[in-house]
Amino acid sequence: MMQLYSGTTCPFSQRCRFVLFEKGMDFEIRDIDLYNKPEDISVMNPYGQVPILVERDLVLYESNIINEYIDERFPHPQLMPADPIMRARTRLFLYNFEKELFVHVSTLENRNETDPAAQEAARQHIRDRLSMLAPILLKNKYMLGEEFSMLDVAIAPLLWRLDHYGIELPKNAAPVQKYGERIFSRPAYIEALTPSEKVMRR
Repeated sequence: MMQLYSGTTCPFSQRCRFVLFEKGMDFEIRDIDLYNKPEDISVMNPYGQVPILVERDLVLYESNIINEYIDERFPHPQLMPADPIMRARTRLFLYNFEKELFVHVSTLENRNETDPAAQEAARQHIRDRLSMLAPILLKNKYMLGEEFSMLDVAIAPLLWRLDHYGIELPKNAAPVQKYGERIFSRPAYIEALTPSEKVMRR
């Protein structure tokens, strides 16, 4: 059985929990205290971070790598596009999310260690970048159209935490908010939330 070492407030762990629940398979979640991590976390992941997926002799870290493995191992419902060109474009989008959005999430997660000016700059970057997605989401139900995909999984934890991070999107980003609500209403999304995550959103 797959085991996921997961932080109860970690947005990257939330991505993996979400995919596991979408697949409806047997797995075990091991909650890790992010401020007091067990020693074996650093043995499994040299960067000392969660999420970590363990299946027999296989140990994986990095949420997008974990999720793509789960998607290939349990192909229904398929979350990465079947077409190689679309799959490559999806991977590029995922890379862009990391570089343009989630790089700023780490600034907001480490509030005690980051100065207020850097936090405000991070909020502004996220606000601007999410607003740029509004035209796509005005036309599409999900990022790639009608089909729910790995892109929706990847961005959902950030949209869920906007209030928590003190980010208010402008009015022209209303399609992004509505898109978030569509994801948040998915049964797998609700199941994957931890009690700590539930209280992040008003």
